[in-house]
Amino acid sequence: MSSTVEFIEFVCEQIRGNYAVRYRKMFGDYMVYTNDKPVLLVCDDCVYVKKLPQIEDLMTDAECGIPYDGAKEHYILDVEDTERANEVIKILEEITPLPKKKKKS
Repeated sequence: MSSTVEFIEFVCEQIRGNYAVRYRKMFGDYMVYTNDKPVLLVCDDCVYVKKLPQIEDLMTDAECGIPYDGAKEHYILDVEDTERANEVIKILEEITPLPKKKKKS
């Protein structure tokens, strides 16, 4: 089962603030970008963030899960807790590099 467009738009509305937020359908579900940086993975109407030491303190009581077969375990982000979600996204946006442009063959 993949995420609904309604849910992905809800997620984007919850985190919209000082960022340019967009989403892109990928691998059957969605990647959410802030300022063109991939920060959230949305699979099966659930929001995942990569387990990184920089957000470990904020996510100590968060559930964990695997977004898709073959993926590593991620934190599950409650986007309805907008204060925490925005703190996590602020950190992720600062540490996540812009994706490198692919060379045309």
